[in-house]
Amino acid sequence: QVQLVESGGGLVQAGGSLRLSCLASGRTFSNYAMGWFRQAPGKEREFVGVITGSGGNARYADAVTGRFTISRDNTKNTVYLQMNSLKPEDTAVYYCAADRSGTFGRTSQRSYEYWGQGTQVTVSS
Repeated sequence: QVQLVESGGGLVQAGGSLRLSCLASGRTFSNYAMGWFRQAPGKEREFVGVITGSGGNARYADAVTGRFTISRDNTKNTVYLQMNSLKPEDTAVYYCAADRSGTFGRTSQRSYEYWGQGTQVTVSS
């Protein structure tokens, strides 16, 4: 069982930056591929990005490529989402998720067994 807790959300102006954190419980954090998803009001939850268990590779949705970066520190059981050049359309609740299979690159939320409670990111124009 893995418990995930996100933090770092808030209100930021367009063009600004935020860094989200996701702290995981458990001793096998490095075995999990970690994904970030987001859900805007009235929309379905969508894939943002994913990072391998080792942190050596990451994949991103087209909408955030070049602006968002995922990293992780397995010594701290934490995965990060650095968001730069934020746009109003990035406004959403952001969730981290863990894929216990460790398979890299999964973009479907059905592939992730564990989820955090989400953190709100609001980008004003």
